[in-house]
Amino acid sequence: MGLFGCNRNSSGLVSCSTRFGTALRARAGALLPLLLIAARAVGAEQPEGATGLQHTRPAATATEQMVAAANPLAAHAGLEILRAGGSAADAAIATQLVLSLVEPQSSGIGGGAFILYWDGHRVQAYDGRETAPSAATEDQFIGLDGQPLPFREAAASGLSVGVPGLLRMLELVHRQHGRLGWARLFEPAILLAQRGFVVSPRLHELLERDALLRENAAARAYFYDPQGHAWPVGTLLKNPTLAETLRAVASSGAAAFYSGPIATDLVRAARNGPRHPGRISETDLARYRALERAPLCTFYRIWNVCGMPPPSSAAISIGQTLGVLGQFDLGSLGPQSPDGQLRLQAVHLIAEAERLAFADREMYLADPDFVHIDAAALLDRAYLAQRARQIGERSMGRAEAGHLPNMLFAPQTAPARHSTSHISIVDRHGEALAMTTSIEDAFGSRIFVRGFLLNNELTDFSFVPREKAPDGSDAPVANRVQPGKRPLSSMAPTFVFDRASGHLVALLGSPGGTWITLFVVKTLVGLLDWKMDVEQAISSPNYGSRNGPTELEAGRFDPAFVRELQARGHDVAQFPMTSGVQAIVSANGPGAIRWMGGADPRREGVAIGD
Repeated sequence: MGLFGCNRNSSGLVSCSTRFGTALRARAGALLPLLLIAARAVGAEQPEGATGLQHTRPAATATEQMVAAANPLAAHAGLEILRAGGSAADAAIATQLVLSLVEPQSSGIGGGAFILYWDGHRVQAYDGRETAPSAATEDQFIGLDGQPLPFREAAASGLSVGVPGLLRMLELVHRQHGRLGWARLFEPAILLAQRGFVVSPRLHELLERDALLRENAAARAYFYDPQGHAWPVGTLLKNPTLAETLRAVASSGAAAFYSGPIATDLVRAARNGPRHPGRISETDLARYRALERAPLCTFYRIWNVCGMPPPSSAAISIGQTLGVLGQFDLGSLGPQSPDGQLRLQAVHLIAEAERLAFADREMYLADPDFVHIDAAALLDRAYLAQRARQIGERSMGRAEAGHLPNMLFAPQTAPARHSTSHISIVDRHGEALAMTTSIEDAFGSRIFVRGFLLNNELTDFSFVPREKAPDGSDAPVANRVQPGKRPLSSMAPTFVFDRASGHLVALLGSPGGTWITLFVVKTLVGLLDWKMDVEQAISSPNYGSRNGPTELEAGRFDPAFVRELQARGHDVAQFPMTSGVQAIVSANGPGAIRWMGGADPRREGVAIGD
């Protein structure tokens, strides 16, 4: 596995078997009660709570174009734009704007996103990540007692609000790849906001659980009835205020959001936020710029895997994990039975590889405009082969970061949390898009203004600016708060290409905070090494390690399997692990079938196409 130039024409075909589908779906259905119990027990520990594993369905198929998104209304909005002749970029904008309305806990125009784009010739990476305000300081999350603020206290406050980047990034992508007019892409969301949408079971459940959102008067008036209860499932919920906001941006471009009355109201809401006032200013908004960065692509067996560079950890962490796994014969370690029960050695190897990647992530990765990151060294084949030799028959427990003498930092200890969504789209023009979009925690900062929620992305920075480095010295944390800096992210929009033919094989991503790496790696291994079809790879049990316990999806592993892992030195923790993978793969299907799509049954998404 090695680093290569991402402008190379690298795309391809893969055929997917259907060995595990029926039995796995039956197993998932049988486990639903257990998953719901587990979700209620530990759901608060996740960036966005679990609402149980729904029944899976066969992979969707299409001959020309497809959208996979976390809500059916959003997916249909994207498909409407594709049918009107729009590009993948156009469809993504329409899909995201509807998600801002119907899935407000996960993403929206008050947050940020990353996009990978394939125009048939090259991969481009777009950075719409939020930035720290110019008034931000390294110690802003340190309390009067000298200790880091509790996460919830910091997150549900104005202090956590970063400068939103989503609309500036969407405008940049549309300028380069749009086929339809900008205003046309806003029509589905505006119409839906005016007419109303039906409150879904997942939205109702998450609203009911969240106590902090009720503290914001505007949010309480919109999301809850007069008694403070979440609107029941099936309620028609209208958002005319958001419709008005979207009309302004549709007619005047992203500038209508970053200056003028919307910007004034946004800043006022953040500065008057609860607990700790925000530091964002109208000048910060006016100065925000979306960036185009060089994507990172790495070799894995016969494929090229492309992802987001820093300030996302995605391409490096996933590339490192796959680089280590490339030293082992994973193909022979696929699920050992028709119900998809995983093999012990496969889970052991993948968890250990992820430990090594996360050790480097926490030490070395941050915004590359502030911190030197030697991606070539981190993805070097010899370096990863040396790292792989640390994996034995027993778990290493906790991995240490590799020694890279030209990068000296102290490790951060606080894992990032993301309430996030993912969109995958292919169009009839041969273009494709993978976009992961976030407001960070569920319902972000809980500050509701102009019909949308503001992010709490600044809590993705390390709360502690300095720690002890491995040599014992007092060193800065790479991912500390600094003015204008973009916090480290785990969002992982990902493309896979066939190295020999250059054809596009797959595009995918997931929400889930630092678990995103685990979810994407699991799905890639299922697709590439074990030849699962896309829905089976997504639906299969989640597992892995973030350099702590070996984490298993609750209710999906037999007790005997857990005991065997523990006997090999794994400290096992079981959680719902609510992924939201949306993936599309190239298919050698019957007739004219070109694409197969899958949506994670742990959420409400669908894959649809023509």
